[in-house]
Amino acid sequence: MNTLDVTIATIGRAHGLRGEVALTLRTDQPEERLRPGTTFEVPADGGARTLTVTRTRLQQDRWYVAFDEVTDRTDAESLRGKDLALAVDSAEEADEDPDAWYPSQLKGLTVRHVDGHELGTVLGVDHYPAQDLLVVRTRDRRRVQLPLVQQLVPEVDLAEGIVVADPPGGLFEALPEDEQGPEPETSAPPARPQE
Repeated sequence: MNTLDVTIATIGRAHGLRGEVALTLRTDQPEERLRPGTTFEVPADGGARTLTVTRTRLQQDRWYVAFDEVTDRTDAESLRGKDLALAVDSAEEADEDPDAWYPSQLKGLTVRHVDGHELGTVLGVDHYPAQDLLVVRTRDRRRVQLPLVQQLVPEVDLAEGIVVADPPGGLFEALPEDEQGPEPETSAPPARPQE
């Protein structure tokens, strides 16, 4: 079986006094991926900590989860920023949706402009509340973040190893030397001669 670690959610702030936490979802199947009894391993103090889902709830379009092992607000707050990931069978997932891909599968893929020229290589995906950003290392070694939306990233072809991008003008172009701003001053100006 070929498995793939898939980030389901990132733990947010503690909610209430009994260990419940808010989640920032990274899946479009939260009901399936966050069922009671599902266990996650998260890094903790040089090792790993197991978290078992007790219950979930949806309130005002926000997901909340309670874990068996977390019983108070202090412990819940210590989990903030941790990713909840599951190992999934990549072949089984591909059968369900052949066009689906996961952020971890994008690392190392070539990014090509819709006109065919190479823009760079995918370093990864940064997750933000508003949207995810595709992080690309350009051929001249710059790091560029491209919003990971259909309009700007119309195609991901895992079999071919490419991501097709249609970025806004100027995003991938280097600034000419004269437009990069003044050189920083490194020493005091020369003293004026005494008269």
